[in-house]
Amino acid sequence: MTTQRWSLVQYDADADADGARGSKLGILADGKVTRPPEQLDGLRLMDLLDRWDDLAPLLRDLDVSALEVVPDARLVAPLTYPRKILCAGANYYSHASEMGMQRPDPEGEPFFFLKPPTTTVVGPHADVTLPGGPSDVDWEAELAVVIGRGGRKIAEDEALSHVAGYAVANDLSARGLFSRNDAVFPAFGWDWLRHKGLDGFCPLGPGVVPTWLVADPQNLTLRLSVNGETKQDSSTADMVVTVPRLIAQASRVVTLEPGDVILTGTPAGVGMPRRTFLRAGDVVVTEIEGIGRLENRMVET
Repeated sequence: MTTQRWSLVQYDADADADGARGSKLGILADGKVTRPPEQLDGLRLMDLLDRWDDLAPLLRDLDVSALEVVPDARLVAPLTYPRKILCAGANYYSHASEMGMQRPDPEGEPFFFLKPPTTTVVGPHADVTLPGGPSDVDWEAELAVVIGRGGRKIAEDEALSHVAGYAVANDLSARGLFSRNDAVFPAFGWDWLRHKGLDGFCPLGPGVVPTWLVADPQNLTLRLSVNGETKQDSSTADMVVTVPRLIAQASRVVTLEPGDVILTGTPAGVGMPRRTFLRAGDVVVTEIEGIGRLENRMVET
């Protein structure tokens, strides 16, 4: 895969149990974490995104080779934490086909659901605790869009100007907890919270690659493997609703804010159609061309 040029990360030189407290803003390039330019010292990535229009120009001509390397840096979640995580459902033609759905209409209204931001987001090397029981946890490699400039009712042709950058995500899904027979009313028989919102169900990172370093978000290779076996190998070109239209449509549902994350859907290769799910000890590697790589181990409750 193409090596990313650099990305905005958060690191901890002395990470505690959850790996998030005390995190600092850094720059990841060629596998090394460096301190950011001194004008950004002391900021977290969410602070930077809150001032994106003012501070992004400092990064456009960044000379990474001139920055100080942090030798003992450990990457943690790049965003602690997004204000919202909006997820687009069934947004790849190949995935819709493997799930037995009719071919989606690219002009149709996209479907969005939410993940709880402060409890689902974990870093690029974090362990993920499986919920146990017949939960049937599945993987979903996704391109994450990180908002830098908020807005409401954003025009599609202006949508990419609201993007700060892109990251890799794994939209983990507890398929076995989606349908429930004990709902208080039949209309509530599909439980999106338990299906998509369990703790640790949004590995994200390794950093945010600024938008000007990504020539075309609709032409990126996505791959996901479990224990070294390739499960997903596709391209963002297979998206039903494009990144600009997802942003525009999402901004008609809610006001987008700096630091919001939009997950853009997953291609074919998930476990559900094959009744193959994650088990404790499995190592999931999720990567996107030019954006980065996640490696997360599944562990027991």
